Amino acid sequence: MAETSIEWTDATWNPVAGCSVMSAGCTNCYAMRMAARLEAMGLEKYRGLTRKTGGRPKWTGEIRLDEAALKIPETWSKPRNVFVNSMSDLFHPNVPASFVEKVWASMARVPRHTFQILTKRPDRMADILGRDFPVLPNVWLGTSVEDDRVIGRLDDLRNVRAAVRFVSFEPLIGSVSRGHLTNIHWAIVGGESGPNARSLNPLWVDEIFQMCDEAGAAFFFKQWGGKNKKAAGRIYRERTWDEMPTLSI
Repeated sequence: MAETSIEWTDATWNPVAGCSVMSAGCTNCYAMRMAARLEAMGLEKYRGLTRKTGGRPKWTGEIRLDEAALKIPETWSKPRNVFVNSMSDLFHPNVPASFVEKVWASMARVPRHTFQILTKRPDRMADILGRDFPVLPNVWLGTSVEDDRVIGRLDDLRNVRAAVRFVSFEPLIGSVSRGHLTNIHWAIVGGESGPNARSLNPLWVDEIFQMCDEAGAAFFFKQWGGKNKKAAGRIYRERTWDEMPTLSI
């Protein structure tokens, strides 16, 4: 387990490492920078997962499965929210469905924890999980949507059988006004952070806030982002928004 400063979870768990760039939201992916740093520190798990392109690390597309990590959640006695694969995508094409089954079995063995899984490939998520996978009450399934160009991911997510469906609008780099949150239980909203951060228009946040109100979805505002995300803060409409979803089954 790795403790984390991510506001909407308590810890991260990475039975898979490595990914590939898929859409504009991946451009400044923090996990690419972190993977390069971990490789430089000598961690074999992250060796060869990134390469330098234009002076910055970029995913090579290589995926590494970590069988030893599958037992880690059983060692945590205190219940917690766990972000699964902060350094990868469980539904990347190079992750076999057979390994997803192993991850599922690991999560089923520890119902005291709540597992939060994000993917940019909700179509593959829906396909794999339609193959007799049980709906686990302690597993929340979500997708990342950065702008209207990938708004179709919301429809793919609605096809996923899950106790809780959620969407991360982070980094939010454009309007998502063509979408809606029907049958989605939670929305996380955040601007991009880091040295090359793209700006967040408050009107885009307003759009999502309205969608949540119309759909009855919980609203979590993570950050305004920017080069100094701490200075920008996370106050929206004169308060912080830390709403969490309720169980649907």
